[in-house]
Order: sequence, then C-alpha cells, then structure tokens
Amino acid sequence: MQLRESTVRELDRVVHDVLIVGGGINGAAIAAALSGKGAQVALIDRGDFAGFTSQQSSNLIWGGIKYLETRDYALVRKLCLSRNHLIRHYPSQVREIRFLATIERGFRWHPLLLWAGAWVYWLFGNGFTKVPRLLSRRAIQQAEPVINTQNAVGGFEYSDAWLPDGDSRFAFQFVLSAVNHGCIAANYVESLGARRDGEFWITRGRDIVDDRIFEIRSRVLINAAGPFVDEHNRLIGERTEHRHLFSKGIHLIVPQIASSQRILAFFADDGRLFFAIPLSARTCIGTTDTRVESLFAAVTDEDRQFVLDNINKRLNLQRPLSRADIIAERCGVRPLVVEAKAGDDGRDGMRLSRKHEIDLDRARAHLSVFGGKLTDCINVGNEVTEIVRKLGVAMPCGNREWYGEPPSSARAEYLRQAKLMNLDRHASPETTESLTDRLWRRYGQWALELLAEIRENPRQAEILIQGTEYIRCEIELAKHRERIVKLEDFLRRRSNIALVLRREDIRSAPGLMEACKILFEDRAREKFDEYFLG
Repeated sequence: MQLRESTVRELDRVVHDVLIVGGGINGAAIAAALSGKGAQVALIDRGDFAGFTSQQSSNLIWGGIKYLETRDYALVRKLCLSRNHLIRHYPSQVREIRFLATIERGFRWHPLLLWAGAWVYWLFGNGFTKVPRLLSRRAIQQAEPVINTQNAVGGFEYSDAWLPDGDSRFAFQFVLSAVNHGCIAANYVESLGARRDGEFWITRGRDIVDDRIFEIRSRVLINAAGPFVDEHNRLIGERTEHRHLFSKGIHLIVPQIASSQRILAFFADDGRLFFAIPLSARTCIGTTDTRVESLFAAVTDEDRQFVLDNINKRLNLQRPLSRADIIAERCGVRPLVVEAKAGDDGRDGMRLSRKHEIDLDRARAHLSVFGGKLTDCINVGNEVTEIVRKLGVAMPCGNREWYGEPPSSARAEYLRQAKLMNLDRHASPETTESLTDRLWRRYGQWALELLAEIRENPRQAEILIQGTEYIRCEIELAKHRERIVKLEDFLRRRSNIALVLRREDIRSAPGLMEACKILFEDRAREKFDEYFLG
C-alpha cells in the first residue's frame, strides 16, 4: 500500500512521454516495451492490473488452430511464430503442452483431414513444437482412459503452450518489468477524461482509494483499456477506424480429471471447441465465444449446465460432475475487432478472430489498441513502440531487448544456491512441482532474495496459508513489491488461490489472517472483511 501511494503521488509531478490507460496484457506489454527502450512512461488502471479480461482467459498461449477453419492463414502463421517466441524467451513461464483432441462420429470434418490440419499448423510454426500424432480410438483409450471413446472415431495430438501460473500473473510480470525500467505504474487510478492542450495531453485522474483527483500530463496518450477502449474514446471525443464486439468465454474449475499434464480437447454438441485444462491440482473446463452485449457478463445456470453436460458426456467418471463440484468460475468478455463503419450483423465469437488493430490519431498523438490476446503481446509492444518513436518520443535505449526471463547465468546461480540449501526439503507433500522451480518461475532474480531470507530464517520457507503452496517469504515479497491494494489482488491475480480453493475453505484456512497482517498491517481485518463480506 505504501509503495502504491508513493507511486500515485508521482503521477502529477512530472510530464511523461507516454501515459497508458489500461493495465491488462496490452497496456502492460506496451509499458514494458516503451520503458525498456528508455521512454518516460506512466501506466494507470481503474482496477487492479490484469483485473478484467486479462484474468479470465484459458491460460493458453496458442497459435489459434481454430482459425484454420476460417482460412485466416496469415493470422495463424503470425500467432504460431509469436507462441514460439514466448516459449523461447520465457522458458519457465510459457511451456509447451500437448493437446489431445477426440473426434466423434458425425463431426463436420473427417479425422484424417483434421490431422492434416494439425500438420499444416505445425508447419506454420516452423516445426518448433513436437510433431502431431494421429490417434485411433484404442490409442486414445490407452493415453487417457478417462475419455469416453464410445462415440469416437479417432483423434489427434498436437502442441501449443500454456501458462502454469495463469494469465493475470503473466501480465503482471510485464508491469514489474516496466517498473524496473522507470515506469510509474499505479492500479486503482481511473481516467476521468483527457484533453489535448498544445503539445500535451492533460488527463484527469482519480485515485479510487482516497478519491483524490489530479492531472497527468503526457506527450502521447495510449488507450489500451481492453473492452473499455470504445468507452474511453467516447469520453475524450476520439473517433477511430475500428470498434469492438464482445464475446463471453466461461470456465468452471472442478476437481482434477486427469493426472497427466495434457489438455483434453473436444467439440461440444453445438460445435464449439471445448477444453479440459490442468490448473495446479484442479481442472479448468469450458467453452469459448458466446456473443454478448454487456461488458459485465456473468456465468449463468444455462452456461454451467451446458459445460457439465458436455464434459460428462465425453468422460468416463466414477460419478458425473455436478454443480456441487464447481470450486470456482471464470467469465471473461473478450474484445473482438471490427471496422467502425461495419454494421452489427449478429456475428458470434466463433467467426471472429482475436487479432489486434492499432488506430493512430497522429495530429493528437493518440493511439487506440483494439483486440489482441496473450500470444500476441510482444508484437503489440513492438508495434506501439515503433509508432511512438515516429511521433518524436526519444528512445535512448532503443537497442535494448525489453522482454524475456533473466539471463541463464542468473538462473544457474539460483539453482546452485537452491541445491546447496536443499531448498526442496521445505516443499509441501501436496505440491505439484518442486519449490525450486516454482520460486524461479514466479520471481526470477528476486528468487535469490527469497533464498537469502530462508537461509537467515528457515521459518520463511514455511507454508503460511494452509492448503496452498505459498510460503511466508513470498507474502513478504508481495507486500513490498506487488502493489496489492485488496485481498482479492493477492488471492486472484498475484496467485491462483481463489481459483483452486473454495471460498469457504480460503476463509477458514489457517494462516490467512496472518498473511493479511503482513500485507495490510493494521488494516488486515478491514481487508479481510472487504473480500469475504463486501
């Protein structure tokens, strides 16, 4: 809280080269790119960073194999190469994972044709991942006995990538990268509008925490507000070539379905692509792309029943999943780009891609970023950086690479120290991976500081919140570095605790109140009640 308050006070003290409105994956990546190149950047979000669409994805970094069906080959090629780039530069955070797709009788495409499509997909990605495999019904049964193959004619296996720590955590890493290069990043700061005054944009900001209103001056204004881009453009009188339609994607978190680290893919009764995705010791199941009008869509009873009916039909479970098995839910509204002049012809999300578009108002030095997805974040950062450079913003570190994990030498030193300390002896028996791997993936070079704290006081390696994997020194680090304003920020976005534990289990977990006291000090009870009673 103290770090955030001091950051907010800096927003109106200097003139920024660029102000970015919106701290989702687009805004976070743009902030990391521009600050990494040496620009003076400010980033604000009226909620928490990655607190809306960027916390509701499938946690997949994929090239969009489904876009082959709509013949959007250029987009598939671009996304496949972007996926490869992320795997290469974030080897611990973005990992290749196999998809096993089961095809049922009567499906609109023959399995051999789909298998051929998987090879085309692999070739579009320059053969970077493991090769696809054609699977008979018997091979599917052997690989995943939990799959009901009674109505199957076969299937295929191919690779994409996923985020073990989740989408919001990945987006937040870009915010941290931006801050490390001098960006002033503040969550819970709302833009009330902006006007162009000579060479500068003057944006009225409101600190939602204390209701203070102030002005932020910048040479360039970037609207990266995700689904709220159109709303903010209307607020400031900005007209653009593109606008958004909205698609709702929902997921249910249930007990673990399969122990393998593999994604099970099906086609639901209505033809939608349908996944069962590993999530720690749970499984995330769901569909994507239902056309909606409201930005604040919710999971409905109809949605829940549709997902449960489809997953139960395709799995051999000892007991069918029911609503009582739902641990948590996700519901995200995805912004899909269309031309502003295009009429609303009732198109649904199955027929629209997640491509991005950047509209530039050169006269007013204003950019609007439409659409996009996690896979494309590096491209968005690079494209915006080049546009901002052409607007005259100096980039004194123009040759510096702005993304990627710490150098291999830092990882080698971390692994050496962790081994000498026998760090993994502290891991919980229920953990899904080694403590050594998890700390590096989540904190990079900061994990070396955690090792130092554990050496000095072994209690820092104790799990603080029972039923989770989070140890005491992680909570201490979150307090000082991760700009946590609400308990939800920690439980839902800096960690995935709120996704893998039931709300009542979190509330009664031994150690949660102690964690609150570390994070919020004398406001611990207030923040606890705000989350559970508010």
